[in-house]
Amino acid sequence: MKVKKGWLAVIVGLEDDESGFQRFVIPISYLYHPLFKRLLEKSKEIYGYHTTGPLRLPCSVDDFLHLSRSPGDAL
Repeated sequence: MKVKKGWLAVIVGLEDDESGFQRFVIPISYLYHPLFKRLLEKSKEIYGYHTTGPLRLPCSVDDFLHLSRSPGDAL
């Protein structure tokens, strides 16, 4: 599936989480948010820079949904 300009596809989930992985399309502006930057650092530690497909974020789907919908300090 193609992603529109200004958006980024990510895969969110944890290996040991029963809810599995889920694909999200998020605005590029998320890349500048401090919480998202922390997820990127953690992703680099776990998966490295060279992966195929969408960017993988080591975060539970529930936590990611909470972060992306919360006002204020959230994404």
